[in-house]
Amino acid sequence: MSLAPLLDASFAVKLHVFTVVPGFLLGTWQIFFSRKGAPWHRKLGYVYLALMTITAIAALFIHQIPAIDIVYGFGPIHIFSIVTLSGVVGALRGAWTHNIKLHKRAMLGVYIGGLLIAGGFALLPGRLMHRVLFGA
Repeated sequence: MSLAPLLDASFAVKLHVFTVVPGFLLGTWQIFFSRKGAPWHRKLGYVYLALMTITAIAALFIHQIPAIDIVYGFGPIHIFSIVTLSGVVGALRGAWTHNIKLHKRAMLGVYIGGLLIAGGFALLPGRLMHRVLFGA
């Protein structure tokens, strides 16, 4: 493991990683371990959604794979930013209107699409996080 590739990366990449790592940890806690509806679940939920919003916006400024960038530097991976931001809005709307089904669906969408699937792409060989974690 080497942090050198991350330390040499752009500000957008550093901000993205700085928010996505705690977002992943907090999201995992919220989904699997927290007591739903409890005051701490709500407070941590706002922190989680703020982290995921910053993560998604920062990702829009990351353009590291020119071969698959389609329009003005944006490629298929950037779809996850839109999915995440839409999920954040849905999660908030569901929570504020006590629509638990919408809230749960949106939160799972943010977690699965914004963290697990997009994170899986970030770990592919040749990507920065692959170099950070696996050194090659």
